[in-house]
Amino acid sequence: MGILQHLKDRFRPDRVTLQLDDIQALILRARPEPYVGIHAMLHVDDAAGGRDLLRRLAPHIPAAADWTEELTAWTGVAISHAGLKALGVPEGSLASFPLSFRQGMAARAEQLRDAGENAPDQWEEAYRDNRCHIALTIFASDQARLDEATDRAMSEYHASSGVTLIGTHRFGADADAKNPFGFRDSVSQPTVAGAGVDPQPGQERAIAPGEFILGEDSETGAPLEIPQPDALGRNGSYVVLRKYDSRPGAFNDFVRGQANDEAAQELLAAKMFGRWRSGAPLILSPTRDDEELGADPARRNDFDFSGDKAGIVCPHGAHMRRLNPRGERLTILTDENIHRIIRRSSTFGPKWSADLTAADDGEDDRGIFFIFISARAFDTIEFLQQEWINRGNFIDLGKERDPVVGLHEEPGRFTVPAEPVRRRIDGVTTYNRLRGGEYMFMPSLTALRWIAAGSWN
Repeated sequence: MGILQHLKDRFRPDRVTLQLDDIQALILRARPEPYVGIHAMLHVDDAAGGRDLLRRLAPHIPAAADWTEELTAWTGVAISHAGLKALGVPEGSLASFPLSFRQGMAARAEQLRDAGENAPDQWEEAYRDNRCHIALTIFASDQARLDEATDRAMSEYHASSGVTLIGTHRFGADADAKNPFGFRDSVSQPTVAGAGVDPQPGQERAIAPGEFILGEDSETGAPLEIPQPDALGRNGSYVVLRKYDSRPGAFNDFVRGQANDEAAQELLAAKMFGRWRSGAPLILSPTRDDEELGADPARRNDFDFSGDKAGIVCPHGAHMRRLNPRGERLTILTDENIHRIIRRSSTFGPKWSADLTAADDGEDDRGIFFIFISARAFDTIEFLQQEWINRGNFIDLGKERDPVVGLHEEPGRFTVPAEPVRRRIDGVTTYNRLRGGEYMFMPSLTALRWIAAGSWN
């Protein structure tokens, strides 16, 4: 059963409490499998021209109403703080956004631990010097539908003036939805209370909608502060966009160097990710991949780590366990429900192959756009980067970093618990290099029209 059909079967219109007709579809709509798409980065040179482009694009941005139904292509739009300023949004409204958003991702490099080869001065031009003002994303079920949607968006762009297209990047994956390392991507997604679906198997409950939609009650029982006026902030959300070049060849070399045969190599790779390549979690299938389990959205997330406190089945330091502890007893206490994110990551470049080596890395444009949506997006990514990705104290692993997305300025270590003696594997390097990114605001459809009309005037 596909993701959309699974959601459609669980959807109950009478349980909807969110204003779905005002929320951008991209926030709630799961991408199709297979999927193709394009990211376009725009710079606003003239406020009136930028607002005119938003006015032209607004009718092509679907709402989240009927978000579980089939849709062959859809477009989402997000705007940076520099973009809002370039569009002429008044200072009082700009000042009502969170400080980290106003500063932008590059200025938050210290908080994000973006140093060395991940530092902003190493980023691609489109993401430097606050140039990325508007990010336009189109997801589609096939190339023909993508071309149609792209042509519509480009027609509106060419009919406007005062806006410069500074970068585009096509992406896509087949029905297996594999990332550059050959693992099924974006497997676990939170259920948003009020969106009309019950929690998925393995989830204790739906997460309060205010963790994802501005103006709704959060996990604290009250809404987070929203940008002002209300027409600008309500029903919007925040987006973290980070583009990575991936090094699957180096990852392959590392795994081959630590395990003698293919089965042992696949097991080590699964230990590092926390899942097998199909998406089947180690905790449910400890010794072998299970493609049927990995393809089943009703079963592949139906677990927690309560029965694996020692990390024998799934290491504490595994990428998936770090970023979603699922009831783990953490040394540094935190409420994991306020760090849940809606993932909209997108893979680009050729498919993974077992025969790739480090010598192949860089020959093709291959990587992933790590994109997620949350009303606490900026606090969350900075927490994740500081604690769960680039440290190990919260799970008693000291300086050990995430083996998949951590920045390893020097070769690092990955610990595999075992009985009677754990195994410590040295030589982990940086397998995903940051090439740029930005903090974005995804306005409601009301807010999009409010900005486009310059309603503050």
